Amino acid sequence: MKGVSLLFLVLATASAWPSFQNDDRPVSLAQRQLDVLQILYKVNEPIRDSFAGLKDAAKNFNPLADLSHYTDGGEAIKRLLHEVEDHRVLEKHHYFSLFNDRHREEALMLFNALIHCDDWHVGAAVAAYFRERLNEGVFVYGIYVTVIHDDLSDHIVLPPLYEITPHLFTNSEVINQAYSAKMRQTPGKFRMSFTGTQRNPEQRVAYFGEDIGLNVHHVTWHMDYPFWWKDSYGHHLDRKGELFFWVHHQLTVRFDAERLSNHLDFVDELYWDRPIVDGFAPHTTYKYGGEFPSRPDNVRFSDVDGVARIRDLIITENRIRDAIAHGYVAGHDGERIDIRNEHGIDVLGDVIESSEYSPNPEYYGALHNLAHIVLGRQGDPHGKFNMPPGVMEHFETATRDPAFFRLHKYMDNIFKEHKDSLPHYTAEEVQFPGVSVNKVAVKGELKTFFEDFEFDLTMAVDDTQDIEDVPISAIVSRLNHEPFSLTFDVSNSNGGDVFATFRVFLCPRHDANGILFTLNEGRWHCIELDKFWRTLHAGDNHIERKSSEASTTVPDIPSYHTLLEKASNAVESGSDLDLSAHYRSCGIPNRLLLPKGNTEGLDFALVVAVTDGSKDAAIDGLEKDEHGGTHAQCGIHGEVYPDKRPLGFPLDRQIPDERVLLKFPNIHKEVVTVHFDDHHDDH
Repeated sequence: MKGVSLLFLVLATASAWPSFQNDDRPVSLAQRQLDVLQILYKVNEPIRDSFAGLKDAAKNFNPLADLSHYTDGGEAIKRLLHEVEDHRVLEKHHYFSLFNDRHREEALMLFNALIHCDDWHVGAAVAAYFRERLNEGVFVYGIYVTVIHDDLSDHIVLPPLYEITPHLFTNSEVINQAYSAKMRQTPGKFRMSFTGTQRNPEQRVAYFGEDIGLNVHHVTWHMDYPFWWKDSYGHHLDRKGELFFWVHHQLTVRFDAERLSNHLDFVDELYWDRPIVDGFAPHTTYKYGGEFPSRPDNVRFSDVDGVARIRDLIITENRIRDAIAHGYVAGHDGERIDIRNEHGIDVLGDVIESSEYSPNPEYYGALHNLAHIVLGRQGDPHGKFNMPPGVMEHFETATRDPAFFRLHKYMDNIFKEHKDSLPHYTAEEVQFPGVSVNKVAVKGELKTFFEDFEFDLTMAVDDTQDIEDVPISAIVSRLNHEPFSLTFDVSNSNGGDVFATFRVFLCPRHDANGILFTLNEGRWHCIELDKFWRTLHAGDNHIERKSSEASTTVPDIPSYHTLLEKASNAVESGSDLDLSAHYRSCGIPNRLLLPKGNTEGLDFALVVAVTDGSKDAAIDGLEKDEHGGTHAQCGIHGEVYPDKRPLGFPLDRQIPDERVLLKFPNIHKEVVTVHFDDHHDDH
């Protein structure tokens, strides 16, 4: 950790902040990256005097001085300014929740103001101006979604949220230790443990739900595909509803694989009329607003005042199930929208979430979003104790609660009901004539282990610009795996080149009782490891794919300090800034590609389907350019989803007879074993 040098870098680069007003000079990527990092530095405190440009913009910039710089003529900026001047905005030093309608409205007012800036200098000035006038949580969310979606922010890498808003990712015990170290001006490294005790079986899998990289993936996906998105913001989010289903389905099946690895049954779904069996004590605190509420064991669902009644959620669920049974969703004007086809899952995802794309939210409600709030409020459903929102009311913290996976198993089963209503795939849909997968092998070992990871807590503690920072960090244990490759020997007898899609799944072979799954029983529990495209030449082809290349995963986002150092050096030297490996932060952490397995070795079925890429690929050039590499769960930003097939194909629908599917030469099944090394640190 380099807390002191971090502050030095911030001060040293402050002079690089551009003059905001009346400046039409082009801004380099390095400068834009540096601007964003500086605007996010210690957002809970006033802008430092050393950031002269920032400070000046916050104090003296007039957002209405020249409305020609806004693509909407300044309408969004006028609205936000009016709210600020009327003192209607959320106060500073107060918690923020995206599920709170008013909080979200303010964050989107900032997003609207920024997204309509047509010039980087003006946008940066607007950001600096409102940083001093808006709630910190509102501001951070508005900045993050703007950088993700604004064309002016292309190729900017956002720092990891666990360093910008560490309270949402760090146990309160560690935060208290960090404050003590800061007060004593003594560097400190503090180990963060997972919540609960060994008396709680759920503790065995806490490493997954509380993994800070997984938490970042979850919140980032919901920033990439926000439920509030409208196409008027600039582009359509292709297959958003289907991706909502798929990314949460994959979180659920990955959680189940971790449970199998630790001798636990698959997670059971929630039932509105039964107790929430497992309670949860988050051991996490807001920066401002107190502790996250706890929930004891065996709580029965209560209506949440001003939010939802349980009976209304049941009615909403029944309406959705009726739509699945009838094969159509009723639109606003009573029109029938057919869902008994491969595109129906996209409509159903929009309905269940519900997003702005839902064809009839008045009738079908917002089952997912309301359920998150209802579950988060069960510690204080009537507001008797004025408790702040629970962990389920933040995408950053939701997966910490085991009930998150029970809730999503409940929704996943609704999606499964729809998928099971569709006809199974025909031979014509699955086969790839002339192509045979002859062998699939693992190069290396499928071996997992725990490692220590250290992250910066500089922004967790209050500060003053008169006192130097000291290095303060948290250390947490996290799952990783040894690097490996998958090799594929594929023959092509077509007499010429063919384009192929490779789909790779890892499926549990047994349930928690050791009973062997049929492929039809196990298919819904398959983890999508990878999806990629290759040209197959006539004859034999040997293809190798590294685990680090998987299109479902992303590498660790560089730390705030590392990003700052790279951007600062590039600005000062005038050199190019290359952070291309991290342009997309949406994706499962690549170290979580494999489930943990166990010391004895846990068997999985590796299922590989090689299908006709000329029919599958939605865009050209996928073999040479994977557009950021995380398209499997996160698509390609601003473009159509690269694969035309349903997500999960060909295992997403029922398989009446696995012998039929596996006899196709382009489908291959291999048994592999994942071992956990519990002595890795001793090596």
